Amino acid sequence: MNEPDFDQNPSPQVNLLRPRAPNPYPQKPGDKRKKIFYLVIVLSLALLFTCSVRRFTLAELPKDAATYDPITLKPKKIGFLQVVKNFIFHSNNFLEGQSDDRINILLLGMGGVGHEGPFLTDTSIILSFQPSTRSVAMISVPRDLGVAIDGRGQRKINNANSFGEANEPGSGGEYARQIFAKTFNLDIPYYIRVDFKAFEEIINTVGGLTIDVKKAFVDNLYPGPNYSYAPISFEAGAQNMNGERALQYVRSRHGTNGENSDFARSKRQQQVLTALKSRLLSLGTYTNPVRIQQIINSLNTHVTTNLDFGQMMYLASEARSADGEIKTLVLDNAPKGYLIPFTSPEGAWLLAPKTGNFDEINLAVKNIFANPEEVKTLAPAPVANKPVFPTAQIEIQNGTWRAGLASRIEKKLEDKGLSIAGVGNSLKRPLDKTTIYLINPDASGEIVNTLKAELKAEVTGSLPEWLVENYDDPSTTSSEVGIKYKTNTEILIILGDDLKE
Repeated sequence: MNEPDFDQNPSPQVNLLRPRAPNPYPQKPGDKRKKIFYLVIVLSLALLFTCSVRRFTLAELPKDAATYDPITLKPKKIGFLQVVKNFIFHSNNFLEGQSDDRINILLLGMGGVGHEGPFLTDTSIILSFQPSTRSVAMISVPRDLGVAIDGRGQRKINNANSFGEANEPGSGGEYARQIFAKTFNLDIPYYIRVDFKAFEEIINTVGGLTIDVKKAFVDNLYPGPNYSYAPISFEAGAQNMNGERALQYVRSRHGTNGENSDFARSKRQQQVLTALKSRLLSLGTYTNPVRIQQIINSLNTHVTTNLDFGQMMYLASEARSADGEIKTLVLDNAPKGYLIPFTSPEGAWLLAPKTGNFDEINLAVKNIFANPEEVKTLAPAPVANKPVFPTAQIEIQNGTWRAGLASRIEKKLEDKGLSIAGVGNSLKRPLDKTTIYLINPDASGEIVNTLKAELKAEVTGSLPEWLVENYDDPSTTSSEVGIKYKTNTEILIILGDDLKE
């Protein structure tokens, strides 16, 4: 019998008793090492290419306005590396905050050279943009908010820009950006600082703004030239304002009809900025990138920013598609607001958080884009199992120079289940000892004993003379001259330097 021809069998079985035919292409000893070498080279090139693309991901957009499309406000031509970048990375990363879905910019308005206090900021707004939803938010910060400024203690936040300029001319915006970011525990990588002249010229350039004045008011103390007054007035209703008129509208601080506060002014500022945004981004010559660059260049001595032109154009292209109303938040001392007034050790009138720290404010700022229902779930949980006390009108006054002390003690006592009717500053300071004054001798003994234990303070029914002198108008409040405590107060706590927090 002939042996089968293994060489012609298309699927031979292995015969362990017969040796295989020799491999016509034997592998040389160095081939394996070469394959490994080539693999390393390929992987290295791939890594290098990826790093190069990542570098271009963070590169600046073009600075030449002529390279932008006037319709889309985006660059007309995109190079090969940009195409590869868009293929590998699904979103641009030209601005810090895009990866976190929130871009924050600090807007600062100041008088500028030639005005009294040229670098004190009249306007401070944190502008936030959420790329995923094309939503915009504005958070107005009052000029009198007391914050810790390096080496200067508690100062008004509107001093930050001025202090930065004093340290190094031109650095005020950057220094203010750092102070705001630290105060609100928020990443604010960018700032735009505008003086009054730039504000007027920008509005004049777009042909003015149509503003719906909600309430008519008169301001007889509006600042005029050479430290004089130049009375102004506004009627209610929609009206077109040029740059000068719009500046008066957002600067007025002494208007009638409830328009005499920084908080009312903050709302007017947000209203004008919203109208300006709509005007700038509406169809017409002012969406032309060349025109935008000309405006910026003409105002380069009146506008400072750490945004380059490409980043501005990117923001403009994104903002054009922003939908819905701009979300707004004004930090104020209204009954349901976040702030209360206090006097600094140096005697300055400032505003401080009601809770004694910025936690609640920062939570509201952080969640400005969240729905109200979602914000509720993020709020701190109430203290459980609080004891139930009888009702009593308890007032707390700060008899020390420790800023916000009364508010902090208010929160501490409320956490214990007590209800505090009001807080403020004592008209006599500083006082050495904390004292609980029992104005109503029939007030709850349970409450009095709890206060005594919590504050480790003396309880007395005798009021000192300075506390009751000139007490002749029961309709006024404890914050007015001549009144030492509220008329319905039953238990008055005046905090002294001996109090330990």
